[in-house]
Order: sequence, then structure tokens, then C-alpha cells
Amino acid sequence: MKIVLISTYELGHQPFGLASPRAWLARAGHEVACVDLAVETFPEDLVRQAELIGFYLPMHTATRMALPVIERVKQLNPGARLACYGLYAPINSELLRELGVDAIAGGEFESSLVKLAEGDAAAPGISEISLARQVFLKPDREGLPELSRYAKLRQNGDFKLVAYTEASRGCKHVCRHCPVTPVYNGTFRVVRRNTVLEDIRQQVAAGARHVTFGDPDFFNGPTHAIAIVEALHAEFPEISYDATIKIEHLRQHRKLLTTLKETGCLFVTSAVESLDDAVLQKLDKNHTRRDFEETVQEMRAIGLALQPTFIAFTPWTTMESYRALLRSLAELDLVDQVAPVQLALRLLITHRSRLLELEDIRNVTGPFDSKALTYPWKHPDLRMDALAARVFRLVSEMQTQKSSRSEIFSAVWDAADAGPLPRLVSGPPAAYPGAVYIDEPWYCCAEPLPV
Repeated sequence: MKIVLISTYELGHQPFGLASPRAWLARAGHEVACVDLAVETFPEDLVRQAELIGFYLPMHTATRMALPVIERVKQLNPGARLACYGLYAPINSELLRELGVDAIAGGEFESSLVKLAEGDAAAPGISEISLARQVFLKPDREGLPELSRYAKLRQNGDFKLVAYTEASRGCKHVCRHCPVTPVYNGTFRVVRRNTVLEDIRQQVAAGARHVTFGDPDFFNGPTHAIAIVEALHAEFPEISYDATIKIEHLRQHRKLLTTLKETGCLFVTSAVESLDDAVLQKLDKNHTRRDFEETVQEMRAIGLALQPTFIAFTPWTTMESYRALLRSLAELDLVDQVAPVQLALRLLITHRSRLLELEDIRNVTGPFDSKALTYPWKHPDLRMDALAARVFRLVSEMQTQKSSRSEIFSAVWDAADAGPLPRLVSGPPAAYPGAVYIDEPWYCCAEPLPV
């Protein structure tokens, strides 16, 4: 069967969600072409010839971008079978079915796509979330766009090409706002160590000098994670890496932080979300503001950077709590470690979100918006919605102008009327020696588009 797999956006990474299923489908004897529309043009000829076309939907932005592409594909090739897979496929299954998508695959989607490709063309499409244990294959990245076309690691005024891989899927936790929760519901699956290392080797051979581990939480299986980074460092001592880890796990496994540092970890991304304990409790984050502050100090003491992410605007955010967030980032000297977009993100309420269990969320949401793929909500205090829109525009404009993180922070501080600006946040730009970050902002459970 001739198959085309399409990705629209994956946070500036060469898509794992194309390379992994391609390996499975190719092993089954199918002819597979992969297209990343984030860096490539729409392939009309490939689409016209395809018998099965799969759309990778790992996040909200990618799904919104995929909707018009699905419509275009249907017009070009009405006879092709269409499939959507990834976290946001089952979350939006009803809408996707209405658009004419034949099959929905979530969880361990590789095996589902093989079943679909090998099935009777007249049979109804699959619609499943598979959490069955599977032996992952080394992703097939042949023919994908070069790593130089994707996000880069910026450090000391220089850059490195970045590899992206996954050592596990799913998550042991069920944070109320997280898109992983409706699909995995507390389940996580590991990728064999050798498979992860093989994937890293092929990307290092392609020029990568830094690795991003894209697991929802690298310390869901700390023994597994540490074994991988120790093996990585032993084979490639010059290669650095980063990972995403919950504050809860950074506290619980604090003895492993030194190992992370010694094996080449440059920074850890952590979805802190809020510095308001009441909001953290509503989100079921299982950490407190004090946990966050202590984690910052512990990691700083060993020279390991923490890059916190936030959902700055929620229905519970007040003018004072937003100003308090800004003050805390300044006092903790984190301004250059927080991507400016994190100061502008608004809570995302998707279909099947556990947020809808909360009465105070239901009270502020409207009917599901099939274009935005969210339940729109309005803040009880209209000033907060106005501030959110203003901050988003400000951040977007200043990033376009190549303003530094500290310059953008200062402008947001003024927009929030937060008072005198502490001297420590008026320092050098984000690329000063010692600052390190991936130049594509990370976000997950918040809306990155204008309100």
C-alpha cells in the first residue's frame, strides 16, 4: 500500500511521530512517504497517489493546523483512507469523524496503523486507544528534513543541532489539565534502552550535538531514564541533553540530580503551571510553591538549570497573583530561564479534559468550539482577559523584533502595572554566556494562539 504520513507541527522537532510509525509500516512491506508541513510544502502528487494518509496530532496547535489540510486532502484524493493518530486524535475523535477521517489511533498508535494498512479496504476504520505493551522499533528517519531545519540549542552565543527522541510514553500521573491523562489515564510505557540509543546514534551521525528527551515525564521510570543517560554519556561524552520532569519527581529523586548534571544534562523543563497553591491543587499537580522554590535552589547549587513553564492565565488568576508570579520570577533570578510566551499562555480546555469535572470551570465555559477545538472561557474579571490579550500581543511583537527575554519581561511587568522593576531583571540578553535554551518555545496544556 502507498502511504503518506503528515505532520503539521511538533514544537520544532524532527517528528518522532513520523519516523516511528514509518519503521513499523515499512517492516510490514508498505511504501511510506513522510511529510513535515512545518518545514516542507504540501505534496500534491504524493497525496493524489496515496491509498492511506495519516495525520500525526501530538498537540493542540498541530491539530488545528491539520484541519484545513485534511479538507484539502479529501478534495485531492477522495478515495484515500484517512487516519489521525497521536494524543489529540482520540480527544477530538467525534469532530475528526465528521470531517471524513476513517480511523483514529491513540496510545501506542504504531500497531494500530499497521492493522489499518493491512485490513480490507472496504472494512470500517479502527477507532482505538491502544495501551498494549509493544516492542518499539528504531524510528526510520531516512528522507526526513535535515536537523538544521529544526529548532536549535542556543548557548554562549552559539548553536547546536538537536536530536529528539522518546524513552517512554504516557504518564503515571493524572494532572487535571494534561492532554496525556484522557488517553493514558495513569499508564506509561517504556521504550527499550537499545532502541532509544539507536535512535540517538542515527541523529548524532546526522549532526546532532544535543538530545531532547520528549517523554511527558523522564522520571516516570527513573531507573530506566538514568540507565539511558549513563549509556549515552559513556558513548558520546560530548553530547548534552535536556528532559522534562515534574517538580514532584525532582523533589522525590533529588539524589539523581547530580547524575543528570554529570551525564551532560544542561537543563530540565518542568510544567510548574502556577505559583498559587490553590490553583496547583485544582490542577492536581501534587507540588507546592515551596517545592518549586526549593527545587530551583537545589538545582542551581549543582549547576543544573530549571526551565519552568506556566499557564499564566486561568479562571482563578487574579491581577495580584499574576503580578506575584512576575515578582517571584524576578526574585528567583529566573527571567532568562523562562520563555516569554510562558507569561502569556492561557488555560486550554479540550474535549474530555478532566478540568470539566470542576464546577467553577463549567460555570465559565461556553459550548465546544469546533474550530478552536476548545471550550472557550471568560474570566469573571474582564480585566484579566484584557491583560491576557495585551500580554500575548506584546510578547509576539517583541519576539518578532528579536528583543531579549529581560526586555520582554520588563514590558510585561509594565503592562501588568507591577510596580518598580527590580534591578536584577534588567541584565544582559538571553544569549549571555551561561544562558541555554532551545529556540522553539515549549508549551503543552495552554493556548499559544491569540485570545
